[in-house]
Amino acid sequence: MNLKFIYKICLKSELDDAKNKNQFLGSKKDLEDGFIHFSGEDQVKSTLKKFYLNQKGLILLKVDTLKLDHLLWEQASDGNMFPHLYSPLDMTNVVNEIEITLRDDGSHVLPSNF
Repeated sequence: MNLKFIYKICLKSELDDAKNKNQFLGSKKDLEDGFIHFSGEDQVKSTLKKFYLNQKGLILLKVDTLKLDHLLWEQASDGNMFPHLYSPLDMTNVVNEIEITLRDDGSHVLPSNF
């Protein structure tokens, strides 16, 4: 498990809004839950499959964890540990934005390292 980087799947419209504010407050689900949901590198594919099947307009944010003060790894109901951020995400911590394309079957295309 790589603890240096975590990943956020978001809508392009959410990213555009975050760039205007220089901080990402979270998606609708994040705001309901009181923290921003992230995935580790090895969890991105399963998160896409479970929560975002057939969804277009997605961006994957690669986030440097070094300066995230309110980041906790917490156990989900399936037993896996997921990173949760209990504060807004300062956009200066985003080191890469990766467009996620959609296949005809509704699954997503990611770079080969995932």
